[in-house]
Amino acid sequence: MPRPYTPKVVTASDLLEGDVIYLTATDNWTRHLAEAELIEDEAHAQLRLLLAESQPNRVVGAYLAEVKPGPHGPEPTHFREAFRATGPSNYAHGKQTGL
Repeated sequence: MPRPYTPKVVTASDLLEGDVIYLTATDNWTRHLAEAELIEDEAHAQLRLLLAESQPNRVVGAYLAEVKPGPHGPEPTHFREAFRATGPSNYAHGKQTGL
């Protein structure tokens, strides 16, 4: 029996800066997971991933990351995505300044 589909977001790395970025519902990229498009349909998720992969001059390593709906937008369900959302751990600036 196949697993039921779980919500996803499209994520990648910014080609020039290396930051983790997320695709929004308006086809823009954001560095904030809470602003990412929450995709609850598997076919739509595949189309959104194709859109991301068609932008090699902007992003690298695009994939679908599992998330859950939260009060302020998508929230990670896996440690890896929680870690990626906060940015590199080897410095205390950038995304981590507010933590």
